[in-house]
Amino acid sequence: MANYGKYLSSSKQSLWKTVGLFFILMGPGIITSNVDNDAGGITTYSLAGAEFGLKLIWSLIPIMIALIVVQEMCARMGVVTGKGLSDLIREKFGAKITFYLMLGMFFTNMGNVLSEFAGVAAGMEIFGVSKFISVPIGAFLVWWMVVKGTYKFVEKAFLVACVFYISYIITGIIVKPNWTHVVEQFIHPQLSLNPPEMTMVIGLVGTTIAPWMQFYLQASIVEKGIKTEEYKFARFDVVMGSVAVHIVAFFIILVCAETLFKSGVRIETAKDAALSLSPLAGKYCTYLFAFGLVNASMFAASILPLSTTYLICEGLGWEVGIDKKFAEAPQFYGFYSLMIFLGAGIILYPDVPLIPIMYFSQVVNGMVLPFILIFMLLLINDKKLMMDHTNGPVFNAIAWTTALVMIGFTLLLLIQTL
Repeated sequence: MANYGKYLSSSKQSLWKTVGLFFILMGPGIITSNVDNDAGGITTYSLAGAEFGLKLIWSLIPIMIALIVVQEMCARMGVVTGKGLSDLIREKFGAKITFYLMLGMFFTNMGNVLSEFAGVAAGMEIFGVSKFISVPIGAFLVWWMVVKGTYKFVEKAFLVACVFYISYIITGIIVKPNWTHVVEQFIHPQLSLNPPEMTMVIGLVGTTIAPWMQFYLQASIVEKGIKTEEYKFARFDVVMGSVAVHIVAFFIILVCAETLFKSGVRIETAKDAALSLSPLAGKYCTYLFAFGLVNASMFAASILPLSTTYLICEGLGWEVGIDKKFAEAPQFYGFYSLMIFLGAGIILYPDVPLIPIMYFSQVVNGMVLPFILIFMLLLINDKKLMMDHTNGPVFNAIAWTTALVMIGFTLLLLIQTL
């Protein structure tokens, strides 16, 4: 009996130690995944629900599985090698390929950064605040937090931002959907190969498994200093984040499908979706939707430039890290500052076509993703680099299938368009 009591006591200590370790090591996976639901993502999910109803909602399941696999691969590479993805690509494939990759990713991510500040402007306009006030203040706060903060401080701020995505779940409950019909759409998936649906599917994949995410996740894993023996916690963090982001995406599509699609309301932005909810589901739905948009946009406006900065500075061999001072990593902070103020400045310019920027930035993400996945697959299956931590056959099958399907969809869309 005494031995049993001792065992119970040690088990409790072990359990609390395990839980404590998880909370210490959590962050990169949950943060990276939740940034998926940024202004461009919310716009894409809103358009999917408003234009196609629940027809494409089944696609969230395979996309979630693919996201878990891709993010786990990145986290594992970061833990085992202690290097960022851009670092590994430069070392394995050379400076020339890395340069072209950096160039392509810079322009892709710049479109995403613009969409975040467009989201700040659109969301705050619903609350009666002009973009000439909200965007400069938002840009300064985002810049100040990263440039003046430490990694621990910035990570805590990002984790707090993740909590506010619950506003979309509350909105989904308020609209009182027909759950039987929702379940039927998952059981009987539909997809036609016409250009609008193909574009939307590419956009859904692109906004959920965005190329920039892989660079940010791996860099933040490295900066956090997670060791191989602690990797199980990082893996659980990645899985939790991948599931959470799809729950939020599900409720955004659900809200727009159950209100806007059923009423035949056409929208072009997440702001339109929020405003259109008022007569259909009440003003509180509008405010919750708008609040979620502002929170997501500010959150992503911090992360996206950071991910691009990690990518470029690692690729060029410059010092990186939020814990470093400006004098220790001038290129890192300088490039981050440039992207923040360039993105905010362009949005303030009159007559900027915000709608195409926000939506097509996600479609471009989907088109660029296969190339990043191919680099990742070649790296993670390199036994000299990963030793006993290479991919198994199931992960390779899912990752290669994701890459090939996206290439096929993109080629089919281009052929149909031309």
